[in-house]
Amino acid sequence: MNDIEKWKVKFERILEYKRNESNRNMLMKRSELQGLKLYQKDINELVEKGCLEKVRQGWYQIVYRDVEMNEASLIAAMFPDGVICMYTALFYYRYSDRTPLDWDIAIDRDTSKSRFKIDYPYVKPYYMEKNHLEYGVTEATFEDVKMKIFDRDRLLCECIKNENKMDKETYNKAIQAYINDSNKSISNLIKYAKQRNMLKKVSERIGVWL
Repeated sequence: MNDIEKWKVKFERILEYKRNESNRNMLMKRSELQGLKLYQKDINELVEKGCLEKVRQGWYQIVYRDVEMNEASLIAAMFPDGVICMYTALFYYRYSDRTPLDWDIAIDRDTSKSRFKIDYPYVKPYYMEKNHLEYGVTEATFEDVKMKIFDRDRLLCECIKNENKMDKETYNKAIQAYINDSNKSISNLIKYAKQRNMLKKVSERIGVWL
């Protein structure tokens, strides 16, 4: 077997692994590659051949035209513990018509900051205590990928909490969109506001509209 055949066999080992996975995203951990008996020398060779691309420390992206790649798959694989929030969630619920420039993700404040030192996809973390990531969470589909997202009532709480950090026009539109949303739940909003210790602020911001 010549050198060309050897690296093709190694790459085919990766593709076969992905074909048998239920979640066929383009991202792989180094530990997954090592589980396929592909070690650093093999990985470096596949990077050199253009079969893999290093995304960040310990993570590699498969470069293969026959497998569809999208940002949502990368986000879901890299941040399974995160929750979609803020501008990304506002756009999803149609509370904003501005296409987000990055992926806004709520994450445990004790997580390593180095996780977000990546060039692509563009991610903006919103750090909070872990217990605040456990309520007001539902599921949404982005580019055929299921991801965790704050529900609309919890989202409004987060917007009000981050009021001074948000674009004023987007913030005001989000408030109005929520008020007019027939799927909102004021009881949930109040419950989440209490859990976030901001009931007074939430009541002041939307009480006049109810």
